[in-house]
Amino acid sequence: MLAKQWISNARGVMDKIEATQMEHIQKAAALMAESIAAGRWVHTFGCGHATLPIEEMYPRIGGFVGFHPMLEIPLTFFTHITGEMGVHQFVFLERVEGYGKEIMKGYQFDARDTMWLFSHSGINNVNIDIALEAGRLGMKVVVFGSAAEFADKKTRHSSGKKIFELADVVVDTCVPAQDASVPLTNHVDKIGPVSTMAFVTAVWMTVCTVAEILVEKGHRLYIHPSHNVPGDTTARQRLDEALAEYKRRIAGV
Repeated sequence: MLAKQWISNARGVMDKIEATQMEHIQKAAALMAESIAAGRWVHTFGCGHATLPIEEMYPRIGGFVGFHPMLEIPLTFFTHITGEMGVHQFVFLERVEGYGKEIMKGYQFDARDTMWLFSHSGINNVNIDIALEAGRLGMKVVVFGSAAEFADKKTRHSSGKKIFELADVVVDTCVPAQDASVPLTNHVDKIGPVSTMAFVTAVWMTVCTVAEILVEKGHRLYIHPSHNVPGDTTARQRLDEALAEYKRRIAGV
């Protein structure tokens, strides 16, 4: 059954992340915890389906304040598929050099911040722009993606660098370059991609480690609670407190 083949592939990627990436996850989490402890941000950015781990981590039940999602709509919302903000435009835009630098102009950054980037291939221009600009501003740069699989691939950026070469810490998602993992009879292309699952797995391993570091140092986390559990009379209050802390930080107070 192809369903079992996909889940076996997915488990294999998760097992490989656990077996090979824990040291890198710990290093990434330490940088992020330092930023959050300083009252600053872990900024998160990706393009296309690499925005899904960003949306998964914050705001999210079980997530906590300290992670700032940067989602550029033309690089995120392409479910129209054709027409306005369609797939053709998305594929073009993520390869436009200089676009990422313009995106960065819309935000306030600090050298104490961490930039957390998601890119499966690491070769497209917008992500590389963001990494270059974050480094120029003194931020630590953390990149999650399939680094080993793309080690011998050429970048599209004039810097000559892939995003993995610009990072202070790389966590390899251990996903095949093609991403899709299940072959079909009489078809060139496979089905069943595993990069989103790998991203989300590595995200929660990292975020849980950040939380562990911060709590061990005595910091209070402003966690988004579930507000759908009957009988939890203070859930809305805790949610309001988390959002108030987010607004306080985003205002630079």
